[in-house]
Amino acid sequence: QVQLVESGGGLVQPGGSLRLSCAVSGSIFSSYDMAWYRQAPGKQRELVATITSLGSTNYAGSVKGRFAASRDNAKNTVYLQMNSLKPEDTAVYYCRAEVSGLGGYWGQGTQVTVSS
Repeated sequence: QVQLVESGGGLVQPGGSLRLSCAVSGSIFSSYDMAWYRQAPGKQRELVATITSLGSTNYAGSVKGRFAASRDNAKNTVYLQMNSLKPEDTAVYYCRAEVSGLGGYWGQGTQVTVSS
């Protein structure tokens, strides 16, 4: 069983920054491909960023240049640095682990609210 716990969400003003963390259980975290998703009220969950086991990243067009995903395999943690935040970034942010042979696992989510 793989467990994920997100943290770091909160209320921030437009233009501000937040860093989300996702702590992952499992002895072979370094082999997991990871992703960040978000879901705004009344909208479908959408993919925000991916980071492969080798550290390659990819981003949704709406966040490219503002968000950066990274990982620390020694700490079994993946991060999402969010800069220049906009009100439309307001959502619950989830991390997901893709585990070979077992499928995907979700965290419980962390709320990000961008408002003045």
